[in-house]
Amino acid sequence: MSKVRVLVGTKKGAFILESDGKRQNWSINGPHFGGWEIYHMKGSPVDPNRIYVSQSTGWHGQMMQRSNDGGQTWETVGNKFTYEGVPGTHQWYDGTPHPWEFKRVWHLEPSLSDADTVYAGVEDAAIFKTTDGGQNWKELQGLREHGTGPKWQPGAGGMCLHTILIDPTNHDRIFIAISAAGAFRTDDGGATWKPINQGLRSEYIPDPKAEVGHCVHRIAMHPSRPNTLFMQKHWDVMRSDDAGDSWVEVSGNLPTDFGFPIQVHAHEPETIYVVPIKSDSLHFPPDGQLRVYRSRTGGNEWEALTKGLPQSDCYVNILRDAMSADSLDSCGIYFGTTGGQVYASADSGDTWTAIARDLPSVLSVEVQTIA
Repeated sequence: MSKVRVLVGTKKGAFILESDGKRQNWSINGPHFGGWEIYHMKGSPVDPNRIYVSQSTGWHGQMMQRSNDGGQTWETVGNKFTYEGVPGTHQWYDGTPHPWEFKRVWHLEPSLSDADTVYAGVEDAAIFKTTDGGQNWKELQGLREHGTGPKWQPGAGGMCLHTILIDPTNHDRIFIAISAAGAFRTDDGGATWKPINQGLRSEYIPDPKAEVGHCVHRIAMHPSRPNTLFMQKHWDVMRSDDAGDSWVEVSGNLPTDFGFPIQVHAHEPETIYVVPIKSDSLHFPPDGQLRVYRSRTGGNEWEALTKGLPQSDCYVNILRDAMSADSLDSCGIYFGTTGGQVYASADSGDTWTAIARDLPSVLSVEVQTIA
């Protein structure tokens, strides 16, 4: 029988939740790296027992960890992030120049074909690659060398590269998203990059239709349709059917189109999930009701999924990397909250169960389906 492993990064350590394919009873192992902020942890699709972890604190900085046995033991790997891009500055909130810095790793994306190859999205916004299991990391410098770089500016959480998607049909094509610069695509393995923000509109920047400057919160893709992308933006849920060259809004009947995560069903490319929150200043569910919204039509038409979720006095948030899906026949959907709960649905969102409570604030959730 298949096994499901849920990798949960929190503000105070990493936790690993496991269950068999029935997804009824869960074990919780952790905390690993207690007291450290675990911005992201993700397993290799080539070898599910190879797990990479980004940990950081304000006191000790950034560290990288790797497990070769599914999280039973860990080893510290190289933290050698070599910047090779042109030195320079970018904009700060008030438009003044600000030197590029290296603060933390926000997102890890293992290669689809090699367990030793991983991409890392960092703050300040840059993308790195390792080909030796995390010992050495080299910047794909074409991104920060893009001519729009000086116009990038931080979102409220920092200027982070938080999303990396690899096209399963062409591993040289990679999509990334930066808060707050927008989405970019490379078609040559990271040598050159193209902004893909046509159709985005952001009222809070001087030119609402600018080439860059949009605060993209998350993008998602179904592996069977890599030209179709879904985006949760700082206001607006968007869709592209031409690999990001153009976008249309699909917010439809959502109660609010502000949120952070967006997820695609494992077997239904037109079924997507978002978790609306009240506004960019009030990061909690409207009316104190925690509701996941599902569209089976690729957007515009949305239904609230509430069974098993708190429908009163709930004021948690769900962060951009804190939602994931398994690949079992009845697709499971998972998300974590800033209140320390991890919710799971074994029936595509129809019903929900808290599989963990009272954890530290959840930063990321990744799911592995293990045969």
